[in-house]
Amino acid sequence: MPGRPDRPHTDHRVVPVPPAVVHLTAGDLLHLTSAASVQFVKPIMFRLIRVLDRPTFDGWLWLDGYQLNKKGDATTRRELFVQQAGLRKLPTPAPTPRRGGRQADSRPPGQPPLVRRDRD
Repeated sequence: MPGRPDRPHTDHRVVPVPPAVVHLTAGDLLHLTSAASVQFVKPIMFRLIRVLDRPTFDGWLWLDGYQLNKKGDATTRRELFVQQAGLRKLPTPAPTPRRGGRQADSRPPGQPPLVRRDRD
């Protein structure tokens, strides 16, 4: 309550997190523990899609991304409310080629393969 000398006024309003404070980018690999939020008593690995632009308390963030399994595969898409100071960013491993070493074909089924012809 303002005006009471025995109780200092504390502002409990929700404030937006300035983008300059956030040093996370899409694709970052995060190790989330209880330092980030009490919900991570059992730590998880998380691949960041984006930092959500939602108003929150100072030092807290909303993250959108995928929880990863032990092999590093995405299992569940999640939106998480975490303390920025508790985030542990890990080095992103180089992508490994899929079995067979070929890239996936993005053309619709039934279309002939692309043939590269050099121009004369």
